[in-house]
Amino acid sequence: MNIELVINAKATLGEGAIWDTRRKRLYWVDIHEGKVHIYNPADETDQVVKVGQRVGAVVPRRGGGLMLAVHHGFASLDLETNELTIIDDPEKDLPDNCFNDGKCDPAGRFWAGTVSINSEPGAGSLYCMDTDRSVRRMFGGVTCSNGIAWSLDRSTMYYIDTPTRQVDAFDYDVETGEIANRRAAVTVPEKMGKPDGMTIDAEGMLWIAMWEGSRVTRWDPRAGTLEQTIPIPALRVTSCAFGGENLDELYVTTARIRMTETQLAEQPHAGGVFRVRPGVRGIEAHEFVG
Repeated sequence: MNIELVINAKATLGEGAIWDTRRKRLYWVDIHEGKVHIYNPADETDQVVKVGQRVGAVVPRRGGGLMLAVHHGFASLDLETNELTIIDDPEKDLPDNCFNDGKCDPAGRFWAGTVSINSEPGAGSLYCMDTDRSVRRMFGGVTCSNGIAWSLDRSTMYYIDTPTRQVDAFDYDVETGEIANRRAAVTVPEKMGKPDGMTIDAEGMLWIAMWEGSRVTRWDPRAGTLEQTIPIPALRVTSCAFGGENLDELYVTTARIRMTETQLAEQPHAGGVFRVRPGVRGIEAHEFVG
């Protein structure tokens, strides 16, 4: 399978890949550098917007601009002025926590979770910002909030807290955003790396980036079985998103953080963004509608 390096970004902690179908752009972030990247495959340009603090997730906004989950809460980013506006910081009393991965659900709500920058177990939570911009804490006890996706029939939410090595499934109510009945859908063997960012394809299969696993993997969440593995020439694989005109290209972000000089010499493109055609299509990413 032809794996193409499309952005030799050398990102410290590349993450949060998401394709904007209307604008035909790939958004992704470099968390520790506080950068939002906007990649245009038509001319192979990668615009960078510095937001002045850690940024864990980016999603397109139907009304224009972007929505972000940054160190200090949920925020909007005006792409005309590059102005960042904090909307709500639900953890203002927890300055050592920052937001990490997130996505919008089928109703246009923005979900994102937190992680302790001191690696304190269970210090984080998962939050949901509704379309009226009110924020709910959905549950706590999270160590490293990561991938999130919703089933094609909109009845199930899938979620990764990385150290659990699991993808958990929840019953999901698209009308209210409520979740219930948490259970394990996928358990990742230790030898494969740690589950990080996640997306879903048009067949309802989950694609998971494997931190310290040098791969992305495809899983059947109903059976809990591994269906496909694609090697990536970087140790720390962080997120994946389907994009392109036909949503048949898988973009993959990676990181260089905490790699040794020897590892970097062996993996010179670590921190880059890769693209591969895995033989299946994805679905359009949901936009924030508030």
